[in-house]
Amino acid sequence: MSEEFAVVTGVSRGLGRALAFELAQRHINLLLVSSNPEVEKLKDELISQFSIQAHSFVADMTNADEVMALTESINAQYKVFMLINNSGIGGSCAFEKADSTYIQRILQLNVMATSLMTKGLIDNLLSQPKSYLLNVASMAAVTPIAFKTVYPASKAFVVDFSLALRQEYRGTPLSVSVALPGAMATNPDATARIQRQGFFGKLTLASVEQVAAKCVRQLLRGKRLILINPIAYYTSMLIPSALRTKLISRVVKREVQ
Repeated sequence: MSEEFAVVTGVSRGLGRALAFELAQRHINLLLVSSNPEVEKLKDELISQFSIQAHSFVADMTNADEVMALTESINAQYKVFMLINNSGIGGSCAFEKADSTYIQRILQLNVMATSLMTKGLIDNLLSQPKSYLLNVASMAAVTPIAFKTVYPASKAFVVDFSLALRQEYRGTPLSVSVALPGAMATNPDATARIQRQGFFGKLTLASVEQVAAKCVRQLLRGKRLILINPIAYYTSMLIPSALRTKLISRVVKREVQ
């Protein structure tokens, strides 16, 4: 596997950074993608600490042309046996107060970038003896949520997209998985929002390191749905959808207030 690489997007912080470390400690070579030029420092740190091959790419993942140019550059230079589409963004906001930039950025990162990265690298993945695709969705994907509106809808797309690809490429070298993390204390702002959500906000809380470890472990096992907190997931599924939306939306409303 020494000449094969895993591509991870959104590695500058949070779950993406944790995924990069989880893969590096498994001695997997990395192609690190971020919009932040500081990704170069992460690359150097991983090479120094784990003695792997690693390369960094700076790209605006909200720009379709840059995403496709990135995949072309990767295909021209590297064999890719793993793609982790982690780039994404969310947030909570009353819909009438959300500006067009806020909405576009969620759709561009969560939907467009995930789709185009996969499209751009699919032939490379299929040409390897064994390959893996992980799309990072969210527990929010299973419930429409007021005051988040576009975000859970975008993550529901990621789930459906991933499961359709898994079926389409059944019998090929490519195994497709989708992860549904819950709350993660990735930065001070996220931590504060989780605290404001009370019990429901903390119900699925996990560290980014815990999430990254489980994602990689179950990805390599070919797991279809990677549930970070299965108990919280299946418990929530017992609640009728309309009631679940009402309860979670009430929690998020407190957050935005």
